[in-house]
Amino acid sequence: MTTSSSTSHTSSTSTGSGTSTGSGGPDRISAQRVAELTETESRHLNEQTRASAAMYERARHSLVGGVASSYQLRDPWPIYLDHGEGPRVWDVDGNEMWDFHNGFGAMIQGHAHPAIGRAIQERYSRGTHFAAPTEDALVVAENLSARWGLPRWRYTNSGSESTMDAIRIARAYTGRDTVMKIFGSYHGHHDTVMVSIGVEYDQIGDREDLASLAYGGGIPQATVDMTVPVPFNDAGAMERRIIRLAEEGRKPACVIMEPVMMNLGVVLPEPGYLEEVREVTRRHGVVLIFDEVKTGLAIGPGGATARFGVTPDLVTLAKGLGGGTPSGAIGGTEEVMSVVEDHTVYQVGTYNGNPLVMAAVRANLEQVLTPEAYDHLDYLNDRILTGCNQVISRYDLPGYVVGVGAKGCVTFSPQKVVDYESFKANQDAALSELAWLFNMNRGIFMTPGREEEWTLSVTHTDEAVDAYVACFEELAAAITR
Repeated sequence: MTTSSSTSHTSSTSTGSGTSTGSGGPDRISAQRVAELTETESRHLNEQTRASAAMYERARHSLVGGVASSYQLRDPWPIYLDHGEGPRVWDVDGNEMWDFHNGFGAMIQGHAHPAIGRAIQERYSRGTHFAAPTEDALVVAENLSARWGLPRWRYTNSGSESTMDAIRIARAYTGRDTVMKIFGSYHGHHDTVMVSIGVEYDQIGDREDLASLAYGGGIPQATVDMTVPVPFNDAGAMERRIIRLAEEGRKPACVIMEPVMMNLGVVLPEPGYLEEVREVTRRHGVVLIFDEVKTGLAIGPGGATARFGVTPDLVTLAKGLGGGTPSGAIGGTEEVMSVVEDHTVYQVGTYNGNPLVMAAVRANLEQVLTPEAYDHLDYLNDRILTGCNQVISRYDLPGYVVGVGAKGCVTFSPQKVVDYESFKANQDAALSELAWLFNMNRGIFMTPGREEEWTLSVTHTDEAVDAYVACFEELAAAITR
């Protein structure tokens, strides 16, 4: 695994990871120029998505906000998609785009993968739901156990369910209630983790005593107070907060964290950080949960756990697991999962291990996400990192690129982002918004509202990656003109 400082570039085709940064300062780009381009690009996108506008007018009368999830909102209307195939998607206006969004990182298999389609079709004719175990559920658990090095598994239907159940298991195992998380990380939409995700810079609080803040309404203050945030890439701050909480009689049951932060673009762990976290949590008897909903299967066959060589007590999966089906999983040690085995914790769900989903997951693990597939993803990510790095250098942009496996981003910051505090201090939200518009108007479908985060699929090609880099270069030329 290779990472780099904010002033150098290292990348490796064997790991497909690395960072680089340009030397340009914030004054290198005119805010007025960005605003003018944003207005032009917004107008163009609206002109090209009139069918989406019409669909929004219909949808907003029955769907709240015209969408199925608040993360699908866009002003003045969302972009409604019609279909996808391999690395491409088409919206309801017929606009064809390379898909670097990939369902918030879920579709690393590409759309309508034939192996997964066959598995679903064959399973459908044999029955789609029993609320009883099937052989595919067993085979999938064996496969995941081998990939993650964790022996015991259970299923859910989403990432939110996976993290919710993992926290409940940790609380039952330790007999404690407090949860520690990384400030700025998103772990799903259940109350316990809807805390300290997105706030303004001046609300973050002192680094040694970060604020517990509800993410939206409807979350009880008592729940907010039981969730304590700490900064990423700072194991010392984590341990000091654990010690203080223990002195207050509030020792955490668990630390839940993304081993690679995926809510600020992509933020890699600094060398040795995950190893230190593992040692800190072990020393204090705190359950370590790796939330691999986004990294799991996306950055390697055993996710970040295998890629960085640090094994947690519990791991949570979803997104890339099911090939587009609503799936999730929790893996754990024999010791921690014993509270499920002995019925202390009721880990339940009518659709857990649904046969249709398990058939898709099995085909995904056995036929799609193979060693050769990960070699291809690493190759593509190294190609996109190299191309974007060359653009940054050529135009002296204040930013850098970072990527690993199927994931990566361009971060518009003159300084390396290592945690939420440095992200909020340096992010250029206006430029990120313009970059999204530039991509959408040039046939690159991207995740909205983020630091240019991409997800590759096994069906992406050199042509797709080169189209992304070409669009980025067009943006760079326009903003530095």
